[in-house]
Amino acid sequence: MDSAKTDLLKEVADYYAEKLAEHGRTPQGVDWNGEQGQILRFQQLSQLIQGHGGAFSVNDLGCGYGAFFDFLQSEYPEFSYLGVDVSKDMVTSAQSRLGPATQARFITAAEPDTTADYCVASGIFNVRLGRGDAEWFDYVRDTLDVMDRTSRRGFSFNCLTSYSDEDKKRDYLYYADPCRLFDLCKRRYSRQVALLHDYGLYEFTILVRKSS
Repeated sequence: MDSAKTDLLKEVADYYAEKLAEHGRTPQGVDWNGEQGQILRFQQLSQLIQGHGGAFSVNDLGCGYGAFFDFLQSEYPEFSYLGVDVSKDMVTSAQSRLGPATQARFITAAEPDTTADYCVASGIFNVRLGRGDAEWFDYVRDTLDVMDRTSRRGFSFNCLTSYSDEDKKRDYLYYADPCRLFDLCKRRYSRQVALLHDYGLYEFTILVRKSS
């Protein structure tokens, strides 16, 4: 990994470590407003999995304290889960919170160490801090390449939307163009791509399904 990306990931890890220290294992601790919005995001991301018969495996990139594992456990009877986060504090928190859950494994890393049926990422593209649009878009694209490479059946992710009200935008956040990312995913990863922009938040979710 080059030094520029290492520095970028360290900035992100430090940011989320501060949020966790301030708010604990809560949605606010991973920089969301509350539990209701967090669950709504998980529902959109997991549309990728709906209809899968039997057991499946998931890589959760930017797993935080493992809240998506809790959501999956409430919805699906059998799955294996890998949580990946650049913040060591987040991974330690997830491990201590969930204990010896046989379905869950966590690592401190920038990408999964194994291929799964699905890969999901919630919120990891939002906080760009002082990075410019071009540099951050390159980071998003490179991360989507990782998600594509480490998933067999598909991947899903969300971003803040460029269609957000101007007076609500913040300089340190990244507001992505949903049409640009939809086009990227269609051309680069799969013909089966869905853009979800109708669930009441200032963001969108993209589902990329791979051919069986």
